[in-house]
Amino acid sequence: QVQLVESGGGFVQPGGSLRLSCTASGFDFSSAWMFWARQVPGKGLEWVATIRPAGTSRIYADDVLGRFTISRDNFKNTLFLQMNSLKSEDTAMYYCAKDTIYGSRGQGTQVTVSS
Repeated sequence: QVQLVESGGGFVQPGGSLRLSCTASGFDFSSAWMFWARQVPGKGLEWVATIRPAGTSRIYADDVLGRFTISRDNFKNTLFLQMNSLKSEDTAMYYCAKDTIYGSRGQGTQVTVSS
C-alpha cells in the first residue's frame, strides 16, 4: 500500500524559507518519478517540481524556478522541497506524489506566506 506523508509546512514571512519532506513507503521509492504539487482552495492542482528516480534530472514550474529545489534520499525513502525567497502567492497546500501529480498523494502540508 502506497503511503506518502508530507511534513515541514508552516507560517513564514515573505522572503523566508521552508523545507518540506515527504516520507514514502509501500513501493520501490528509488525507482519512482516523484513530484511536488500544490493547491489553493477553489483552484486545481498545480505542478511544482519533478525529480527522476536517480535524482539526476529535476524540472521546475516557471514561477518557482531558481527559488525551489527538489531533492531525494533514496536510502531514506524521502523526498524534499527546499523553498527559498517565498512569496505570498506560494501559499498553498503542498503535496508529494508518485508517478504523476494526480497519482498517489499524501495528505499534504500547509504553507502560508504572509507578513
